[in-house]
Amino acid sequence: MARYRNLGGDSGVYSYEIGNNSIIVTFSTNASYEYTYESAGARHIENMKRLAQQGHGLNSYINKHVKKGYSRIF
Repeated sequence: MARYRNLGGDSGVYSYEIGNNSIIVTFSTNASYEYTYESAGARHIENMKRLAQQGHGLNSYINKHVKKGYSRIF
């Protein structure tokens, strides 16, 4: 997993892992959520990948657009 840069300084996101059709996001609570094309939609997953790599805005995006659009928690 890649460490989330958290450029805004107040994100709940700790790290992420990008797959072809998915992204796994680990939050500061140590809970990891997998979001997939099927569970959240391809557009949202691609936006989440971009925000994760930029290190800014991912937590806000998840809360606003895909909060319950995860495929599994682990």
